Amino acid sequence: MGLQPLEFSDCYLDSPWFRERIRAHEAELERTNKFIKELIKDGKNLIAATKSLSAAQRKFAHSLRDFKFEFIGDAETDDERCIDASLREFSNFLKNLEEQREIMALSVTETLIKPLEKFRKEQLGAVKEEKKKFDKETEKNYSLIDKHLTLSARKKDSHLQEADLQVEQNRQHFYELSLEYVCKLQEIQERKKFEFVEPMLSFFQGMFTFYHQGHELSKDFNHYKMELQINIQNTRNRFEGTRSEVEELMNKIRQNPKDQKRASQFTAEGYLYVQEKRPAPFGSSWVKHYCMYRKTAKKFNMIPFEHRSGGKLGDGEAFFLKECTKRHMDSTDRRFCFDIEAADRPGVPLTVQAFSEEERKQWLEALGGKEALFHTFNRAIVPRPEGGAQLDKMGFTILRKCISAVETRGINDQGLYRVVGVSSKVQRLLSMLMDVKMCNELDLENSADWEVKTVTSALKQYLRSLPEPLMTYELHRDFIVPAKSGSPESRVNAIHFLVHKLPEKNKEMLDILVKHLTNVSSHSKQNLMTVANLGVVFGPTLMRPQEETVAAIMDLKFQNIVVEILIENHEKIFRTSPDTTFAEPTCLSASPPNAPPRQSKRQGQRTKRPVAVYNLCLELEEGDSPSPLKEDPPSSSQDTLSTPSPTTSAAHGPPGLDGNHLAADGGNCGDATATTVINRKARAVYPCEAEHSSELSFEIGAIFEDVQTSREPGWLEGTLNGKRGLIPQNYVKLL
Repeated sequence: MGLQPLEFSDCYLDSPWFRERIRAHEAELERTNKFIKELIKDGKNLIAATKSLSAAQRKFAHSLRDFKFEFIGDAETDDERCIDASLREFSNFLKNLEEQREIMALSVTETLIKPLEKFRKEQLGAVKEEKKKFDKETEKNYSLIDKHLTLSARKKDSHLQEADLQVEQNRQHFYELSLEYVCKLQEIQERKKFEFVEPMLSFFQGMFTFYHQGHELSKDFNHYKMELQINIQNTRNRFEGTRSEVEELMNKIRQNPKDQKRASQFTAEGYLYVQEKRPAPFGSSWVKHYCMYRKTAKKFNMIPFEHRSGGKLGDGEAFFLKECTKRHMDSTDRRFCFDIEAADRPGVPLTVQAFSEEERKQWLEALGGKEALFHTFNRAIVPRPEGGAQLDKMGFTILRKCISAVETRGINDQGLYRVVGVSSKVQRLLSMLMDVKMCNELDLENSADWEVKTVTSALKQYLRSLPEPLMTYELHRDFIVPAKSGSPESRVNAIHFLVHKLPEKNKEMLDILVKHLTNVSSHSKQNLMTVANLGVVFGPTLMRPQEETVAAIMDLKFQNIVVEILIENHEKIFRTSPDTTFAEPTCLSASPPNAPPRQSKRQGQRTKRPVAVYNLCLELEEGDSPSPLKEDPPSSSQDTLSTPSPTTSAAHGPPGLDGNHLAADGGNCGDATATTVINRKARAVYPCEAEHSSELSFEIGAIFEDVQTSREPGWLEGTLNGKRGLIPQNYVKLL
């Protein structure tokens, strides 16, 4: 689990747990800052001393290997995982470089040091300044509240009203500052992934020229470099889309903070000052507590918490409520007070003070007091209001008319669907399209009155205006799950399965739209709208969440991935029936099996990345009952020509397979001291995609001929369709 999202709605309550989450984000940024500072120092060492270049590179590699990006939410995209793994890739590359190259140091300053210093100064430094302002305003806000609540109720009304206004203005200022700070914290957490890795990528690119094996190293690294550039660009694009959604949500909450509170398990929660009586002549003191109340159980919890002491959380207290009574003004010199009485302490009321009269009334309502309002502290999920757009015959006409116009007039327009039209024109066109008579008269294909960007924006606006997203609220989470885990093939199968669970009209309209987007992406050289770019545009449109929260917005990147899969696999998903043997997509959350590592082929070669693994929910054949796996220590990094023992092989296997699947009847696959020839057939129980020319790609059920053990630990050699190559040993069953 990564860092928890910071919900804007929590800024208003400013709960202890909210403060804990803020401190976790701050600690992570401080860790990043220290790491970058150390990395910059290491880079300067490379420039300072050519004779110590090798030692500096090892230190540099060590720093890269140990750092890992934290992420917000419960999963990362494939692009983010590749970006995370890129630091380890860079580290492995550096470990293979032993010779000093003085000329390399000349490019380090421009390609690495300056960008990192700029990022640290402009981005991380800006967050530090925001933190200082936030801490200062926290102190000021709660000090002013403390002082304000000590005002005697006997003072003149004009004086009290002026004081109330001052406190409310200060609280509003603090609330807005808190929103800004929370937004900045989360933005920098996402931004650092590409802002930091890009300079690293440039630095590595510059190194290749200055080594004896530069040409070979560049060829070996080139494919991964291109993939990483795509990963970075995809992550950047998703970041831009996510940031705009986050800012929109922040503005909504800023305008109506009390209407945007998240649904909670508590009927009421918030801060109250609790009167603690002391023996005479010391009187009493008022201590701030965070209080929570469940009406169904009549259980009241309160925890002392002081913002100004570093957020120290005290020991909590819980009791069952007997009754709640409004405190009369003449019985205390403090305002906004009421009494609560515990069931196990009858006749001993506890006096508490709310922040305002409005909050006191809300507490009285929730606790069953005499005064009540017609709303509670927490809101349920508010359904979106239904607009004029409907998933009906008229809607299909609008969709087809817009698509036809785009494909006729603007299929090669740069930034198609990303460049938005003028809002007033878009609304006017959409209104005309929704009018049956005017829609029939509109000729968008031949009319110059409507720009292509106006047509595309109207199409997107229609889809966003539907009462429910095209891919439905009901299946929203189900579509997200496979995008977060599993292999490329299992994701396609899962989404294929889910698309055919959509209502018929939804599936039909989605088919028409995705077919069009497939056509758009095929012209990406001209319009620059790749599959990834279209995913960024249409992910939020087709899969909007039912409740707007920061956590939901953080899932936008996975919505984009779902749309990418739909576009890339349109024919399979919409023209064929899903595999009836494919189980529900929830199985995709399990851990995938690991393919065995490859040995290095030559000195200085970059360590191969793991073979892609797949996690399909297979039904084992009779006799293939699952067996518990044994844990093995990590295999030695030294090259060996011996075949691993059955225990070692089984440890690498996927769930449900053990060493016996890989051995002859009653025998084992090999011996620890000799290479054993099997010469048998084998059947693939998992699909695999080759990442090296010496490996075989295959699907489930593929039959291999002339299977033998390989000198590569954990691999077999076999023949498939006339081609001989390496097969991951734990992906097949010998026949």
